[in-house]
Amino acid sequence: MSSRMMTSSRDDSKKLLTLNKPKGYVVTRSDELGRKTVYDLLPDWVFDEGWMPIGRLDLDSKGLLLFTTNGKIGDVLTKPGGCIKVYEVWVRGHVTDEHIAEAKIGVESKHGLLKANVEKIGMGGAKTKLRVQLDEGKNRHIRRLFGALKDPKFGTPLKVLELKRISIGSFKLNIESGKWRYLTLDEEKMLIPNLD
Repeated sequence: MSSRMMTSSRDDSKKLLTLNKPKGYVVTRSDELGRKTVYDLLPDWVFDEGWMPIGRLDLDSKGLLLFTTNGKIGDVLTKPGGCIKVYEVWVRGHVTDEHIAEAKIGVESKHGLLKANVEKIGMGGAKTKLRVQLDEGKNRHIRRLFGALKDPKFGTPLKVLELKRISIGSFKLNIESGKWRYLTLDEEKMLIPNLD
């Protein structure tokens, strides 16, 4: 585990810290396959004091991850409708207005109904860049949602190539990949206004 230390100030939250997770790390306390975990990027005390991730990002995803020792905070931020999570996603294939409408209504998959608010923000060759908003997050939600849709030109499933979480509620990602910091008390209050 990293021995990188960061000093805490009076303006820092004692309940929340953030990590900009790079690809290639699993979000777990230990991995039976010996893969790198997010705790390898954090000081030893984060693991030792029982800081837990709020939600997940899969091995191939990157971006904003929050940690807490307070289960109440975790519940508030992960319950369906608790807060909006925003992702930037590159998809192989042409995402149409019909796909965007389907995603909003919900797409049936073998994993249940998958819904998201989707906005097209760019194109590059046969790839589409999207901003995706979720108010609940099922396991591999975005990857499975787009995998259930077909490219109109080729008839093949759309495929998520890159997925980055850029915000959770009012909190936006603002640190370099692989780095961590405490949230400020102001950021904590904005994210969870009614916390005791």
